[in-house]
Amino acid sequence: MNYQALWPLLTPPEHQGREDLCAKSAHRVRVTLADGRELLCATSGLWNSNLGYGNPAVADAVADALREASYLSAWNAENVQARQAAAELIGLAGADHYGRVLFSTSGGAANDLAIKLVRQYQVLRDKADRRGILALNNAFHGLTFGAAALTHAQLGQQMYGVDRRLVGHVPANNGVRLQAALERHEGRIAALFVEPVLGSGAIPLSDEFVADILRLRREHGFVLVADEVSTGFGRTGGTVFASDRWPEPPDVLVTAKALTNGTLAASAVIVSREMSEAFLAPDVLLGHAETQAGTPAVGAAISATVAELRRLNTPSLSEKAGRRLGSELAALAAEQPAITSVTGRGCMWALHLSVPGGSEPMAQAEVSDLVRAVRDAGAIVHPGPHCLQLIPALVYEDAEIDELLSTLQKGFANHLTTGGHR
Repeated sequence: MNYQALWPLLTPPEHQGREDLCAKSAHRVRVTLADGRELLCATSGLWNSNLGYGNPAVADAVADALREASYLSAWNAENVQARQAAAELIGLAGADHYGRVLFSTSGGAANDLAIKLVRQYQVLRDKADRRGILALNNAFHGLTFGAAALTHAQLGQQMYGVDRRLVGHVPANNGVRLQAALERHEGRIAALFVEPVLGSGAIPLSDEFVADILRLRREHGFVLVADEVSTGFGRTGGTVFASDRWPEPPDVLVTAKALTNGTLAASAVIVSREMSEAFLAPDVLLGHAETQAGTPAVGAAISATVAELRRLNTPSLSEKAGRRLGSELAALAAEQPAITSVTGRGCMWALHLSVPGGSEPMAQAEVSDLVRAVRDAGAIVHPGPHCLQLIPALVYEDAEIDELLSTLQKGFANHLTTGGHR
């Protein structure tokens, strides 16, 4: 077999073609590698598999849809599965506020679509000067061209020619800086994009900052977009979407990943009734389309995922697991000098790291070493900016939480024993 035929994404050359980094199967919360090892997954497959891998109801729904109609479009046409999925999503997000759903194929593509949506909406309101977009420092919105402009991390945007002239970034949880940016660009900001919990570092937006955002929306007239690609479908515990906790809903809600339990390349942009109605005027057309968006298989996967969320009450499961994880991870931090803080909510956590014995943030190379040490001990975790990120499936049981905590302890111990810090 030619292992090098595959060019894996965001993977350094020295890590390509390795059997211990190649998976061959995944069931519930465990992944089996090509080398035969079975690991506990604490990433939900990049925030995707909230219900665990291989949920039978979702798998059966997709298989049935493929037999019924292997492909039908939602581009210049409709199909009944997409209609049903859209209705399910409106019901889930709140039919009193949200009106329509646009389908896309990834979180990044959905954010590209949302950028078009908010700018055209401002034109329809006779506010064509409102083209600017604000996003938050350390946010990750994707790496398609529009989303890459919103993403704060430097991942080659300048090299690739990503146009950021109409995009600005402000610190999270700093209402003063947000207000200053809005005043500096008065009348020119179309929208503010926020992750309710920052995907890079699992840092929740504070209640005070959310209150500032909502007040400033009323004062400055921007569209508020909640990017819930990572936080949706119960991930943060207690509610279906993290923005459900806010006193007022966003104007646009973007979801992906757990939308189909990670089974298909799919995302959705859920739009408020007020915004949707602006696009119902004659001769108004939103200039976006994707061949694979809203196919019957996607629609069936979404409807089945929503049904499973309701049957299992996964937001409640996430909240319960989150209470224990928060307590246990705080105890782990008290034992491990490399852990400076623990942030997160529900089943979305980060262990923020420093050089042992110092206050300097742990270098990313050492974070990668620690991720490997935890993996060698038996669990898959995700590297973040100077942190380890833990994103377990919402169906984790107590025994699996115990196993994860034990594996983390072994990973930290092995890392320090081998002199892992550089």
